Order: sequence, then C-alpha cells, then structure tokens
Amino acid sequence: MRVLVLGSGGREHALARALHRDPAVTALHCAPGNPGTAAIAENHALNAADPTAVVELAARLRAELVVIGPEAPLMEGVGDALRRAGIPCFGPDREAARIEGSKAFAKEIMAAAEVPTAAARVCESESEVLAALEEFGPPYVVKDDGLAAGKGVVVTVEHAEAVAHAADCGRVVIEEFLDGPEVSLFALSDGRSALPLLPAQDFKRAYDGGEGPNTGGMGAYTPLPWAPPGLVDEVMATVVLPAIEELRRRETPYVGVLYAGLALTAKGVRVVEFNARFGDPETQVVLDRLASPLAGMLQACAIGGLDPSFRPAWHEGAAVTVVVAAEGYPASPVKGDVITGIEEAERVPGAYVLQAGTALNEDGRLVATGGRVLNVVGSGPDLAAARAAAYEAAGRIGLRGSHHRTDIALQAAQAGPA
Repeated sequence: MRVLVLGSGGREHALARALHRDPAVTALHCAPGNPGTAAIAENHALNAADPTAVVELAARLRAELVVIGPEAPLMEGVGDALRRAGIPCFGPDREAARIEGSKAFAKEIMAAAEVPTAAARVCESESEVLAALEEFGPPYVVKDDGLAAGKGVVVTVEHAEAVAHAADCGRVVIEEFLDGPEVSLFALSDGRSALPLLPAQDFKRAYDGGEGPNTGGMGAYTPLPWAPPGLVDEVMATVVLPAIEELRRRETPYVGVLYAGLALTAKGVRVVEFNARFGDPETQVVLDRLASPLAGMLQACAIGGLDPSFRPAWHEGAAVTVVVAAEGYPASPVKGDVITGIEEAERVPGAYVLQAGTALNEDGRLVATGGRVLNVVGSGPDLAAARAAAYEAAGRIGLRGSHHRTDIALQAAQAGPA
C-alpha cells in the first residue's frame, strides 16, 4: 500500500512511525513532514491545507491512502477534494469536520444525538456573554467557536479574564464546568460503524500540578489504571456511535478518527469536546501500544469496509510521552535554537523521540521551529517504568531555554487519576 501522511508535527511523526512498521506499507510519504519523518519516509514540500496541491501530489505518488493529520486541511476541504478525485482518504469531509471546527455545531450534534455533555450557551454579544457567565458561575469555561489549535479555551475563576477571552474570540460557547478527570478516546469510523482505540489522558496546562496557561498538550499516557470498568463500551454506546449516526443521518458521513474528549464527572461521562483528527500528544502513546497493523484499519475506514466486530491487538505495558517545549511556550515560543541529544536520548532502553516543531537550518543542524518541539516517548511493563524511560531520555535533550512538565502520569503511576 502506498500511503501519504499530511502534516508536520509530532502526531504525524507518530502516524508515520506506526505505518512504517506495517508490512503492508510499500511506500511511505509525508507532506510536508519534518526531519524526523524524513528518516522513515519521503518528505514533500507542500501546503497540506491546499486541496489542489494535495490532490496533485497524491495522484503523482499513486497514493492508495491519504491520512490527514491536522485539523486545518480538514476544514479547507482537502478530504472532499481527494474523494472527488477517487483517492481513498482517512479524514472527514469539511462538513463533518465541523464537529471540531465549530463548538456550536458540535453542541448541536450532541443535542440531536442525545450525547451527554455540559450545558452550554452560544454567545455573540457582550450581553449574552455576561448572562451566560452569570447562569453557570465559576469556574468559567469560555471556548472560541472556531479552530484554535487546542488553545481556544479558557477555564478561570476570574470573571474579567472570561469576559476578555470572549471579547477576543467574538463568537464563543460558554458552558458549565465539568468536574472529574479527563479522558481522550479515539474511534476509527467508516461513516457507519466505529472501533475504539485505547483511552489515554493528556495534560493541557503548561506547568507541573496543572498550573499555567492552556497549551496544545504537554504530555500523555496510556493505559489508565484508574478508569472504571466498561468505560470504553459506555463511551462507544452513548457518545461515539450516536454522534456518527447523527452525522450519517444528515448525509455527512464521518470518515476518519473521532476524538472524544471526556470528563468523568460525579454525574457520569460527559463530552468536553470532539476533535476531527488524532489528538496530539495522545496519539504518540496510543500508537506506541498498538500491535495490530495500522494501514489496513485506516484504509478500511476510507473505503467503507470497517469490520465493527474487529478489535485491535495491543502490546502489554504502558507508554508515556513528555513534550519538550521551546522557551516562552505557549505565549511566544522562541525559534531557531539548536537541538542536541536525540541520539543519546534514544539510547535509553524503551525510549525514542518524535519530532514536532523542528527543521534543519542552513548549516544542516536541527533547530526548534515551534512551541512544542519534541515528544519523548517511554514504554515499559508499567507506567512507572515508562515514566522512568521517558524522563531519563528527556534529560539527555539539549535545547536552550526549553521546559517540560515533570509530573506526566505521576499520579496514575501511583494508581490514581491525574
């Protein structure tokens, strides 16, 4: 199978790594990719959100599967264009991808499908914002209605901060605060049925203890030893399948991965958000544990042949990923600093490094080009061993001014929710 992966981040490096290990994949391409994917695939300079350019490249490569990594190409209609050209695509059409592209649309789908979620109000004026904040009270949850690269949400007890964020965004969704630990569950869908992957948990705040600003994710782990029995089956029955069926009923079948961000509240499972693509950095740990070949599952979704009774096989043990972020992330990440120590990090047993915000400079040296620069993955027989491998490897990375959280999966390794 000839496969093209769109995107350039850590998620795409993780996807490429999993596909590279699949014996069914005979040719692997990434566009634009990064220096890490260049070691296992052929990179192509390309704007992944340009439908015409993507179709031309996929046709030239005779791609039998295109995997869309980031959300921006989905909202630009890259999936639509590939399907019109007869090229199998893993990733929803633009209309179905609105489940991530518009928080208001996601709430509409959830209401129609009777999916459990937080009560919410869509607000477009200051008076509506003030009324919604008064209705729900603190902690205030204010979400940009559109795409915001995982950073469009403010959760705060400060009324003024909530009002200011709403003003900056324009159209927002304000909702009740959901208590309890959060869980991410990915489900692969061919538009009619779906199969779940392993649940994972990520860490959104920049600093230890859940302090600091929201980020795109500073680390993740799987499995979740504290998760209640039957969680995955419950989420599939009450969240994923009803949402997919509602989209199918609207004649916008959902083909790709549906990412359900969940809160396990005192009142039960509630949806925090839907995303229309693999989550980053949860993908890095989920795919680390995947034992079944990935390409066939993704292609089955793309061509409508998913077996709903199939369940992927998983490696025993655990995986932890730690994000190494650039100085100033998430507010103003510093770019251009040289990265060292990757080879030394990968000498740690059970550890490897996925590149996210990297490039080669004019001297051929690896440099940081984004906020989240590297994902250091550790695996082992349990979470404690996986953490140890990830952190030992992260300690060997050199990047001036960089920072990372030191508490990823710490409480879970001690058998409690983070």
